[in-house]
Amino acid sequence: MRAPVEDPDWRLARWVTIVLGVLVLWVGGAGPAQAHWADLAVADIAVQATEATCVLTVPTGLVATADDDHDGQLSAAEIALHRTELTGLLGASVAIMAAGQASTVTLALTSPVAAPAGAVAGMGRHTTLRLDYRWLRPSSDVTIRYALFVPGVSTARCLATISHGETVQSFAFGPQTPEFTLSRPQAWRQIANFSRLGIEHLLTGYDHLLFLISLLVVGGGIAYSLKMVTAFTVAHSLTLGLAVLDVLVLPPRLVECAIALTIVYVAAENLWRKSFQGRFAVVLGFGLIHGLGFAAVLRDLHLPPGQLAVSLLGFNLGIECGQLAVVLVAWVVLAAFRRRAWDGLVRVWVSVAVILAGLLWFVERAWFTA
Repeated sequence: MRAPVEDPDWRLARWVTIVLGVLVLWVGGAGPAQAHWADLAVADIAVQATEATCVLTVPTGLVATADDDHDGQLSAAEIALHRTELTGLLGASVAIMAAGQASTVTLALTSPVAAPAGAVAGMGRHTTLRLDYRWLRPSSDVTIRYALFVPGVSTARCLATISHGETVQSFAFGPQTPEFTLSRPQAWRQIANFSRLGIEHLLTGYDHLLFLISLLVVGGGIAYSLKMVTAFTVAHSLTLGLAVLDVLVLPPRLVECAIALTIVYVAAENLWRKSFQGRFAVVLGFGLIHGLGFAAVLRDLHLPPGQLAVSLLGFNLGIECGQLAVVLVAWVVLAAFRRRAWDGLVRVWVSVAVILAGLLWFVERAWFTA
């Protein structure tokens, strides 16, 4: 008696779902928090008539040649030993010019810092250095060029607060936006800059992405998807604003652990629930938690009060644009699966993989926090 021949379509479906599951687990192993902080630098730049000061916190890997003991921090002794080398590197990578005048750069040491509170182990360490710039002729025509980024990382950024007299501005330097010229603050420029930052934060925030995918993978039609995305958007926008304004602030570790558990819960629900009519309230509640996570980048920047509203608007617009792009792509992919009647299989495998990724993140954040 001949063995039954397996349907080639189902064999392909199995392979597709396995690949999706492995991809989700790989994303989980990559560690979402790494994308939020490990590639970021923070600068506090104060400009005066003939001088400027830049207090710069950078991933120590960018100045690793001076880290002789390989502890992820530059000590005062290491900076003194490598002062000439570091001054040349940092002076060339973080340039401040006044009306075209070349400035002299000197390097001093401030207290070294590691990754911020709530950061996950494996993110890498950061070191804080101070650069002093001087030029001969007083000028307010000042240009700042920043080119000290983690190589090969397109989303690497330096979040800068720049003060000049009574004017305080914020700017996110990146590989595509390496230059800033002092000028009167322009709202559209600030919105565009922080919108870009919001898009990148959403697209590299793998925990938030898997939460969205877990909501969409069950199908449910356009009405269901719109309700879920609306609930998530309204909720995270609310707590994002409250957190940035310091109205609602929770310990970062608690927030990151809670985000991981929201992912696990929603994915687990996909396996045992037959109807998702009551999911709106759950997503609304979980969206409040994710909003606190979204706020981490803006809180790290310590935005001046006059910049909060415009920066928050731009950042939130960027998050929504990134979220819309993810939803549209997910809809196209899931529609293709539904046409082949693979949606049930994909739902199970993706949900299981998301559960494992969420548990991995929870354990990492709860017990292996720096």
